[in-house]
Amino acid sequence: MTASIWVLGEALMDCVAQADGTLRPFMGGSPFNLARAAALRGATVGYVNPLSADQFGGQMREQLQRDGVQVLSAPSPLPTSLAVVQINNGQPSYGFYREGIADRDYTVESVLQRLQGKPPGVLHTGSLLLVPPEHHKVLAILRGAKALGWTISVDVNLRPKLATNLADYVQAVQAIAALADWLKASDEDLELLGFHAPTRADGARIAAHFIAQGTSRIALTFGGNGAWLGVDGAWAEADVPATQVVDTVGAGDTFWGNCLGDWALNQNGAPQRVTSTLKEAMQAAAINCSRAGCQPPRYGEVLAAV
Repeated sequence: MTASIWVLGEALMDCVAQADGTLRPFMGGSPFNLARAAALRGATVGYVNPLSADQFGGQMREQLQRDGVQVLSAPSPLPTSLAVVQINNGQPSYGFYREGIADRDYTVESVLQRLQGKPPGVLHTGSLLLVPPEHHKVLAILRGAKALGWTISVDVNLRPKLATNLADYVQAVQAIAALADWLKASDEDLELLGFHAPTRADGARIAAHFIAQGTSRIALTFGGNGAWLGVDGAWAEADVPATQVVDTVGAGDTFWGNCLGDWALNQNGAPQRVTSTLKEAMQAAAINCSRAGCQPPRYGEVLAAV
């Protein structure tokens, strides 16, 4: 038995600064990346937010469709959101342009109406839609989705430079994380959420905090120091596979998209597969890191490399 994955979140153009000072646009946004990664893993995926009717929106729509993602909303007349990305030693930093843009052109009612008409699956969200005041709409959608029987996935993916008030932002993320059935957080996210100097060895202790809130599947990533994955009481940890890193853009999205894809395609026996799920998701992220920008691999590429 399989389940669908619907993705609620931003789609934007990452304008990456080049050595000569020019900007090179790449399609991005954490939820947009995850939708692609999960579909390339083989899952049935729908992207919920509107894409712009502008040229960038058209490119994104075509990319999603090539990767097997169903675009669920009509085009918006508002422009595509932009991010300016600077990469230092392979690590990206971001500046965002998020006002009056297409992926925020939705209502709580319109999303819940779509969810009501489908068999419950996995609803994923995270990243920029968690920034106040947008998080109020997301909270309402997640509460409505849970009432309809949907499983909630959240990738915390905090972007502190985007918040006018960091304390309010963290509080908003904590409220949304408390609704998550499945949750992913990086070591940087965990620091902002109040876990001091988290390491992979702290995985079980950190996971216990989220389990107490009702979360049953938890991925904690630690950059070059690997990841920890807990699934319904079973857990595993893994090192980063050897790879020639070009950049790490979309690595976490590819990782979590492959986890969600595995669980959506194979709903039985997930705890018994925790080690293989983690290993394959880490390999998918490593392949993505060997490419410029977010370019998630197909599942066949992952199996060939594991």
